[in-house]
Amino acid sequence: MTSSRRRTTGALTLALSVASLALSGCGGGDAAADDTAPSSQPTADQQTLHAQWPLTGLPVDGSLPDHGVFIVKIDNTDASAPQIGLAAADLVTEELVEGGLTRLAVFFDSDIPDLVGPVRSMRASDIGVVKAARATLVASGGAPPTVQRLASAHIKTETEGAVGYYRDSSRSAPYNLMMRLPDLVKSMGDTPKPARPYLPFGSEKDFPGGKPAKSFQAVFSEGHTTSWQYQAGKGYVRPDSFADDGDDYIPDSVLVLRVQITDAGYLDPAGNTVPETVLEGKGAA
Repeated sequence: MTSSRRRTTGALTLALSVASLALSGCGGGDAAADDTAPSSQPTADQQTLHAQWPLTGLPVDGSLPDHGVFIVKIDNTDASAPQIGLAAADLVTEELVEGGLTRLAVFFDSDIPDLVGPVRSMRASDIGVVKAARATLVASGGAPPTVQRLASAHIKTETEGAVGYYRDSSRSAPYNLMMRLPDLVKSMGDTPKPARPYLPFGSEKDFPGGKPAKSFQAVFSEGHTTSWQYQAGKGYVRPDSFADDGDDYIPDSVLVLRVQITDAGYLDPAGNTVPETVLEGKGAA
């Protein structure tokens, strides 16, 4: 980023099916969940007897799959309803896009759902989300400056026209691009696994303070706030979710990052500034 670009403060959320995260600081709230941490600890190559899933920290029952991580960009407006495939995700990141809206970057590793979508385009913010997972980014396409940025960052992308994509005639374009993810995974053969866990996993004793929260809100813009509520026996749910019935992602933990937002250096077709989330550096969570 150049120093001349405007910076504001915003949010980015990561929702995980994970027992606990070990972070240097976290906020408090009302007591709710009673989480337990996995008994085993990860190693650099994830090839121990008690291996852990790199995206969740949970123990692996058997061996790791021979495919890498796939991250699918999914629309997060009412036009996307119903969102398909979220229930199979290991981790979901919600990130700001132009117009004050958000999109989801949905991580798949331990489970590959039959169908995912609707698939939308990539953004420069995806570099910071995708690269640490050594993941393949599945997106409809992208503006030329974004495509160049991701290529320069050595992010592998699979855009419309790749194996598995099709248009659902029951939906309206551009919210009708769907992905048969197993077909894409099979076509790619063996892909590398992350070299290390995506996040620092630990147990509740690693937290310096704070309590689990029964409910909270992540404010992305003046026009978009995502609300989360804890439901005993389930996890954290989004009351305003666009997911199909029974197919929503219900995480054990939600990490909210307070991040710097700058502009990506170009406008969308409607003339809106395209934001970019800065994910390198230090900040509050």
